[in-house]
Amino acid sequence: MRFNYGYEEEKLGKNYDLNLLKRLFMFGKPYRLLFFWTVLLVISITLLDLSLPYITKIAIDRYIVPRAVQHGNILKPDENKAGCYRASLNDSAVRNLLSKRDIEFKEEGAFALIPLDEIRKMDKGDIYILRKNDLKGVGIAAAILLLLVTAGFCLNFFETMLMEYAGQMIMHDLRMRLFNHIQALPVPFFAKNTTGRLVTRVTSDIQNMHEFFTSVIAFVFKDIFLLAGIMIVLIGINWKLALASFTVIPFVILASFRFSGQARDAFRTLRIKIAEINSSIAETIGGIKVIQLSGKENENYDRFEKLNHENYLAGMKQIRVLAVFMPLIELLGSVAVALVIFYGGISVLDEKVTLGALVAFISYMKMFFRPIRDIADKYNILQNAMSSAERIFIILDTNDTNDTKDTKDGESESSVLLTDRLKFDKIKSVEFRNVSFGYVPGEEVLSNISFDMKAGEKIAIVGPTGTGKTTLLNLLIRFYEPSSGRILINGTGTKKIPPSFLRSKMAIVMQDSFLFSGTVRENIARGKSGITDKDMDYIMDVSNCRKIIERLPHGLDTVLSEGGKSISSGERQLISIARALARDPEIIMLDEATSYVDSETELQIETALNNLMEGRTSIIIAHRLTTARRADRVIVLNKGRLIESGTHQELMKMNGFYYRLNNI
Repeated sequence: MRFNYGYEEEKLGKNYDLNLLKRLFMFGKPYRLLFFWTVLLVISITLLDLSLPYITKIAIDRYIVPRAVQHGNILKPDENKAGCYRASLNDSAVRNLLSKRDIEFKEEGAFALIPLDEIRKMDKGDIYILRKNDLKGVGIAAAILLLLVTAGFCLNFFETMLMEYAGQMIMHDLRMRLFNHIQALPVPFFAKNTTGRLVTRVTSDIQNMHEFFTSVIAFVFKDIFLLAGIMIVLIGINWKLALASFTVIPFVILASFRFSGQARDAFRTLRIKIAEINSSIAETIGGIKVIQLSGKENENYDRFEKLNHENYLAGMKQIRVLAVFMPLIELLGSVAVALVIFYGGISVLDEKVTLGALVAFISYMKMFFRPIRDIADKYNILQNAMSSAERIFIILDTNDTNDTKDTKDGESESSVLLTDRLKFDKIKSVEFRNVSFGYVPGEEVLSNISFDMKAGEKIAIVGPTGTGKTTLLNLLIRFYEPSSGRILINGTGTKKIPPSFLRSKMAIVMQDSFLFSGTVRENIARGKSGITDKDMDYIMDVSNCRKIIERLPHGLDTVLSEGGKSISSGERQLISIARALARDPEIIMLDEATSYVDSETELQIETALNNLMEGRTSIIIAHRLTTARRADRVIVLNKGRLIESGTHQELMKMNGFYYRLNNI
């Protein structure tokens, strides 16, 4: 389990690769039947590929340039041996040719041995009669080759379709798993990791897995089978020539190991730089108003140019590695072919190897280095995928660090399912007991806070900016966990209550409410299913936003832009109040909900908020102290400490900090 939220700076070693591969293959487990059929297709394709050069060898040696039969000169036994062509006497056309023409030959069973010198004297017509079976054999060989190539095309099509389908489904599952996990991560994670980084993880890093599952996995079977098959066939044809051609393999292995580490580092650096570029772009778009208002376009451009140049350098480092490695593999392949031509050519001249065998050998050697080049290419894909996979799994391994500890009094902090949910059907009490918290270790925002509230009570929290008011709400809703102390609901620590169950009882209206891209109806009903039209009418009336919605072009079905930027802040606030009402919460939290609106809109929001708080437990962070006056109790914070508590009248009589706030 990893808790380093700033994971971009963490570098993982090669020992992590095997673990990554095991975890990645777990995502392929549901599609193992597809992989099984793919392996069968790959084996079939490999056998077809291996048969093509061998059929060429047969066609050359048996039909195109048949090896001359060595035989003592059949006409002049005292002379040196000469080559002869073997013609079948079962062919009547051959018998007629030999009987009519003055051709010297010797019978050997059902064949006639004709000296090659005699054949060279014949005209084309006579040679055609003698070799028509050879021509027929060449035609059959060509037809078989065409048939095998067609079969290979069909098998490759189905293999590609199966692998692509499996790869796309695995990517789909991995992306959904990552997205779902990111949604469940605690808020501190998002404070330490930029939007651009996380977008890169869910998009381009997942996409990098595509070639891994579709190309690399197929390579494991196809190219390795092909290499093994070629080596067996080459040794079978001529083991001496095969061993000569294999002398370059150690150099290929050495080069692969030499460049593998450099490739991994280059791909890792490139992934980091791409994530940083995405973060910079997201930040620029989000803060474009501030950039333009402050005239920081040039400064922002320079910062992005520096980042883009670093990405360029990382890309060039990757290219330099590949620019040396790939041509080196090509060079070694050419050296192997040259050895085959040299050694094999001498063997053909010495008649130790047939011409067809040499041609087949050259074809096999070219085929032999094709999977080796693929190995290099797929290894680079693997390194790229691993650099993405390690980032993805760091996120998947990231959990809330507070979920596995124990409190001082022994209470387990595991978020387990409640055994008695009836106990929490109604929230009867909320208690902060000696709660302290700091966003940065050693720097407390809240210190030893203790207070309680009963069901239906309205509490206002006031104090200077930065004193921890909003932090109290974040702790109650479990966006963060206390550094020390406990928060109890109905006497039970919140850490024993699943966050999803706890949050289903609460709603918060913030000072700058966020709306999602989509219709107004979808924004109001988000998080609450089964809302009828009648319910929606009631919600619009109580939240005081009916007039606003009716003014929109398509009413409830009007599509809002991301963040609700197409409407005013006051309209966003009223819609967010409607969204809170739709949840029908037991606890309402208001975080300075009227601080960004004009006076007229503030009255509408105040009315809506009063309707929202009616009969509900409410915690109000009061920007305007007039709001605090209507609360049942006021809690005063200063420098992270609770310094005063009581009703408005009680606190005013004390002539303390709250009194001074009211008289500023």
